[in-house]
Amino acid sequence: MAQRGAGGTDGGTGSFLIGLAMMIGGGYLLLNNIVVRPNFGFGSVAFRFGGLSVTSGMILIPFMFGVGMIFYNSRNWIGWLLACGSLLALIFGVIANMSLELTRMSAFDLIIILVLLVGGLGLFLRALRSSSQ
Repeated sequence: MAQRGAGGTDGGTGSFLIGLAMMIGGGYLLLNNIVVRPNFGFGSVAFRFGGLSVTSGMILIPFMFGVGMIFYNSRNWIGWLLACGSLLALIFGVIANMSLELTRMSAFDLIIILVLLVGGLGLFLRALRSSSQ
């Protein structure tokens, strides 16, 4: 049986590994240059539900009732719904209120990051393609 390349195709395993390494390096450099600033805290608006601004404290009220209902009767589906729904709303509110910003970098740095990402993707996909095409 003939030995196959990356992904079971005739493409080169070397191109596959180099492309994968380039994508990982470019992705790391890109993500390393992103600053995440959360804007969620007590009293801040988590999200808007209709015309009502829902704060993080308002989300914790049904959570407390849900936890109390679960401790009283663990088979109470309303308690589980309140607790899990409140946690999901809290997570949604935190993620929705984050701001992502790129750090200050030179054009050369950005070009290197993009070449690593896109060039690595090209090599990676070329290695997965059959060479008979």
